[in-house]
Amino acid sequence: MDAHTQIPPGTDIERRFEALSKRFPIVDTHNDFPYALRMQLHYELSSTPQFDFDSLLTSHTDLVRMREGRIGVQFFSCWIECKTDDILSQDFNQPSSIVRDTLEQIDVVRRLVDEHSGALRFVHTADEALACFQDQGSTQIAITLGVEGLHQVDLSLGVVRQYHALGVRYITLTHNCDNPFATAASSVTGGLSDRGLTVYGRECVREMNRLGMMVDLSHVSHKTMLDVLATTQAPVLFSHSSTYALTAHERNVRDDVLLLVKKNGGVVCINFFPEFLQQRGRARVTIDDAVAHIRHVVELIGWDHVGFGSDFDGIPQGPVGLEDVSKYPDLVKRVWAATGASEEQVAKMMGMNVLRVWKQCELVAARMRQTHGPVDSNWDQRRWVFHEYCKELPELFPGAFGLKQNEYTDTQTLVNGTAHDGSEDDAAHAKN
Repeated sequence: MDAHTQIPPGTDIERRFEALSKRFPIVDTHNDFPYALRMQLHYELSSTPQFDFDSLLTSHTDLVRMREGRIGVQFFSCWIECKTDDILSQDFNQPSSIVRDTLEQIDVVRRLVDEHSGALRFVHTADEALACFQDQGSTQIAITLGVEGLHQVDLSLGVVRQYHALGVRYITLTHNCDNPFATAASSVTGGLSDRGLTVYGRECVREMNRLGMMVDLSHVSHKTMLDVLATTQAPVLFSHSSTYALTAHERNVRDDVLLLVKKNGGVVCINFFPEFLQQRGRARVTIDDAVAHIRHVVELIGWDHVGFGSDFDGIPQGPVGLEDVSKYPDLVKRVWAATGASEEQVAKMMGMNVLRVWKQCELVAARMRQTHGPVDSNWDQRRWVFHEYCKELPELFPGAFGLKQNEYTDTQTLVNGTAHDGSEDDAAHAKN
């Protein structure tokens, strides 16, 4: 079957899909549309009349094609680049505006939902997401959020907690750079050693479990995957990954990890980035390559562990036959035709697996919060820099100022702001 060939209308699969898609949502765990709003519009939506989300855009995503694609639940990715252009840098203390920039991504999604409240609904739980789809007469698409890299929390578990409070429901442990929590796949391809999950990373996974934040293992190194699967108390998510057995790229998931995902109860959402789908000997990447990666997961570990994570608007172009968000029905029907799956199995792939993992993470969190408070530790190499005048402030208790290792600078004073040696005041006094 050529990638351009459609399942003929009126066929059994076409009829069955039409009925099934009214009962179960298609869930996409990774769409980078918010980054397009950052880069191209600087988030100025209302003052840009050319931007109309309710009409056809030239990007991969708009409301017209989301409806055509039968999307029931969309995770929008909040992605900001690594701190430096050197993705192999290990200077994690470097100051940046990355938390501000991530908050702007969260804000623009919330604004987009508010401005299209008849078509979109922001949800906080798996039950809310499913209810949004199942509400009688509702045509709203459930919207939630992911953050694509722990570099975006800038060393702080407090930021992880605040992202969760703002509606973020998964965080990818790395993007294309290491951080104090974990090793990235790109660092391994760049020649660095695979150190996996750090001690601080284990504490972060534990805190994400306590919050009900899904732990996303797309982008991380092989050892990081293994370490997380040995650490987490909740099912994991691969929000946009494909299989290493078919495409030998460090970003993709090896079979030994897939077998552990089955034991863990997690889900691998197949990425549509052609580079991570291309199979040896094939000149071009098509929808059939995505079908092959889905089939590999299913044949190795079963229908309970596969889903969709497109990466639309975070990739230059999709495979032939998967050009934009309207194409999900074509993918579902092609997988169905190729596998002879049951309706229950297809519904799991469409999105029920993701909703199950999300719900199970919430249940783990509810249990953990009965016995565990917030993890209040910090990265042991974090620099804490204060002004000398801060030592003049009241001490919490005797010896508190010496309890932690701080760095102090004398560049400012508490009263006048700028520190100096008094010579300028002397010169001004002499002149007068």
